[in-house]
Amino acid sequence: MLVVIGHTWPMGLVEGSRTVKAAYLWIASFHMPAFILLSGYLSRGFTGRPDQVRRLLAGVLVPYLVFEVLYSAVEATVWHKPYRLTLTEPTFVCWFLAALFVWRLTAPVWRVVPWPVPVAALISLAAGTSTPGHDLALPRVLMFLPWFVLGLTLEPAHLARLRANGWARWCAPAVLTAGAAAAYALAPGTDVHWLWMSYGQADLGVATTPYLLVRLALFAVTALMTAAFLVLVPRRTLWLTALGAVTLYPYLLHGLLATAAHAYGWDAPLRPLGPLGAALLTALGAAAAVLLSTAPVRWLARPLVEPPLPGVTRPRAKTRPRARPRTRTRPESGSADPGAAGAAGGLATGAVSGPGGLGAGAVQGPSGLGTAGEARDQGEPSEPSEPRTA
Repeated sequence: MLVVIGHTWPMGLVEGSRTVKAAYLWIASFHMPAFILLSGYLSRGFTGRPDQVRRLLAGVLVPYLVFEVLYSAVEATVWHKPYRLTLTEPTFVCWFLAALFVWRLTAPVWRVVPWPVPVAALISLAAGTSTPGHDLALPRVLMFLPWFVLGLTLEPAHLARLRANGWARWCAPAVLTAGAAAAYALAPGTDVHWLWMSYGQADLGVATTPYLLVRLALFAVTALMTAAFLVLVPRRTLWLTALGAVTLYPYLLHGLLATAAHAYGWDAPLRPLGPLGAALLTALGAAAAVLLSTAPVRWLARPLVEPPLPGVTRPRAKTRPRARPRTRTRPESGSADPGAAGAAGGLATGAVSGPGGLGAGAVQGPSGLGTAGEARDQGEPSEPSEPRTA
C-alpha cells in the first residue's frame, strides 16, 4: 500500500510542498527496503530445486515479460511516442520483478559466503561509486542487495524476539516519529534520488567520501525505520491480512493507472492543494491498492499475472513403470544383518522427507509478493508429498 501511495504523488507535488516532500522521504526511507527484506526472508528455502525454478519462472519472469509489453504499450499510448520494447531495461515498477529474479537465483550463493550482509553492503557501496549499466535494473539490484541478503539470514526466532521485545514496542513509535521530524528538517535541501538507489555518485554529483558517508548513514536510518515498522505490524488477523497473499496484483496493476493519471493530468486539480492534495491522493492510492486486490479484479487479471504455462506452472505428469513383483528369499541361518532393516528404513525415510526448512517456493510461492495461487499454497510441504522409493 505504501508503494502504491508513493506512486500516486507526482514529483511536481512532492517538490512543491515541504510537508509532502517530508512525507515522501519518510516513506521512501524504509518502504522498499522493508519490502525487499521480506522478499529475502521468504526466499530462505530457495535452493534451486526444479519445482522452485518452475515457480520462479512462472511467478516472476513470465509476469515481468507480460507487463513489460503492457507498460511499454501504455507509455507509448499516453505519452504519444513510438512503441519501444526493451526487455532488458525494466519499465516503471517492473524493475522489482527483474531484481527479484536475479536476487533469488543468487540465494544459494549467499549461504556459503562468510559474513554475507557486510559483503552485500560492500557490493552496494561499490556499485554506487561505479557506473553500472541499467540492464535488468542493475544499479537497484546491487544497491538494494543488502536488504535482500539480510532477509535471507533472518530466522523466525529473530523476528519473534524483535516483535516480543517490550522496549522495542515502546521505542518503535518514537523512532518513526523522529524519522518524520528529521525528514521535515532535511526536506528543503535533500535530493529524493538518494533513496531511489538507481543513481550513483556521478549522477548525484558528489565526491566519493561524502557519498559513502551518506550511504552508511542511510543504512543505519533505514535499519531503524524498518525494524520499528515491523515491530508495529499488528499480530492479530485483520481484514487486510488476506490481501497480503495477493500483493502481486495491486503492485503490477497500479502502475498502469498511475502512468495514465500522470500523463493525462487526472491529478492536476489536486496539485495546487499541497498537503491536502497529497492526503486526497493518499486516500485514492490506498483505495486503489485494496480494489486491485479484490477477487473480481484478480479473476480478470489472472491470465496476465498468473498466466497458465503447461509444463512450467505445473510439472508434467510422469508415467512410472509398474513395479515388478520381487520374490523374497529367506536368509540363511546366521547371515541376517540386524541393522539392514533399520538402514533401509532410514534411507527410505530420508527420501520421503527430503531437506528440511521452510521453502520460499512452498510457503510463499515464486514471487515473494503473493498471488492468488500462492494463497492456496500456504502450508504446502517443501518436498513432494508422494513418497519416492529409496
